Amino acid sequence: MSVTICESAAEAVAGISDGSTVLVGGFGLAGMPVRLVDALIDQGATDLTVVSNNAGNGDTGLAALLAKGRVRKVICSFPRQSDSYVFDGLYRDGRIELELVPQGNLAERMRAAGAGIGAFFCPTGVGTPLAEGKETREIDGRTYVLEHPIKGDVALVGAHRADRMGNLVYRKTARNFGPVMATAATTTIVQVREVVEIGELDPETVVTPGIYVDRVVAV
Repeated sequence: MSVTICESAAEAVAGISDGSTVLVGGFGLAGMPVRLVDALIDQGATDLTVVSNNAGNGDTGLAALLAKGRVRKVICSFPRQSDSYVFDGLYRDGRIELELVPQGNLAERMRAAGAGIGAFFCPTGVGTPLAEGKETREIDGRTYVLEHPIKGDVALVGAHRADRMGNLVYRKTARNFGPVMATAATTTIVQVREVVEIGELDPETVVTPGIYVDRVVAV
């Protein structure tokens, strides 16, 4: 599979369809692919389901996409903080849906999608509203909830460097959800600080192999 090195963020997000499920990397703003999200705003896709750790911060990046009314549903683990006022206003007005997922479950559900796992049992959420309507099972004396994978049509990921085969290196905690999102999407689009020649990345530092990456843009 060949990786496309794009000339611009607009080229990178071209073709994302209305109604897509979009996985957006980042823990708050750390690792968020803001330039790709901005390009998606300009691109015009709407009726999106967005999967991310947060439901936007301030009025940039994902929050700006929400403010444009282009997101139908958010699946996240941390929708409320002091600067999540865009999402908060939309949710209170009934203009956006929310699926709340514990953070570890969020990561594992995407990892399961990338690994081809049909579903898995997890103890997190047992006895809370998050388990309502879900199958439960007792295993070795402990109750577990059945969780299903989260698969994306598109993943927007921020990384530090890429080579021309799409191999990715991340910078410290900006890695966060990037690796699992890259495996869980049909099309993975990555913004990096620079694209280097093949052989310039130490193979021991590569976190996401290029086989999971479709498009790369340096911003």
